[in-house]
Amino acid sequence: MLPPAHLLVVAVGAALLLAFRPPLPALAARPIVAAAGGKPAPTEAAATARWLAAQNTWGVLSTISSDLSGAPFGNVVSYSDGVPGESHGIPYFYLTTLDPTARDALEDERTSFTLSEFPLGTCGKIDPENPTCAKLTLTGKLKLIDPQSSEADLAKEALFTKHPEMEGWPKNHHFQIFKLEIKNIFLIDWFGGPKPISPTEYLEYEKNRALLKSS
Repeated sequence: MLPPAHLLVVAVGAALLLAFRPPLPALAARPIVAAAGGKPAPTEAAATARWLAAQNTWGVLSTISSDLSGAPFGNVVSYSDGVPGESHGIPYFYLTTLDPTARDALEDERTSFTLSEFPLGTCGKIDPENPTCAKLTLTGKLKLIDPQSSEADLAKEALFTKHPEMEGWPKNHHFQIFKLEIKNIFLIDWFGGPKPISPTEYLEYEKNRALLKSS
């Protein structure tokens, strides 16, 4: 048995080790309450979905491929759901039939459009597949917009404001404006599976308040 003096030295040494031990790594999870003006809390599903649509400028648009015998085909595309400061939730696209996505949509309108929080830089160091890094898939029909309509004017303003390069793209490529008519919404934001949101809840979020702010 160690003498009392030796026991005291051992106890003090153990206390010092505990005091200066590096902290254990934190769990790979985001705080449940979002900072003011940032990402909505996980309990606010519709707000989070609209926030993702407003803040992002590109995503993956998936169609039923006419060139691949009906296999799904995902393509990185730019989009806008409104001019900065006026997000409306409906994604608009500027596409050409020289690209398979537009050709597919003209043959089969069934489409899904996927966005991730990761490109926004708000997920920190966690993996993009971690459920605390939000992801949104909007499924529906990719519709060609009448170029003479007032909606086409709105869509052009929304697209060209966020993607000014588009306005100078070659005219002989015959770019056309499409929109996603949303039928289903899949949102992962935190643990516990997808958050239930109807298209109406998504589109009418903050209907009677100021429109969402976008980047």
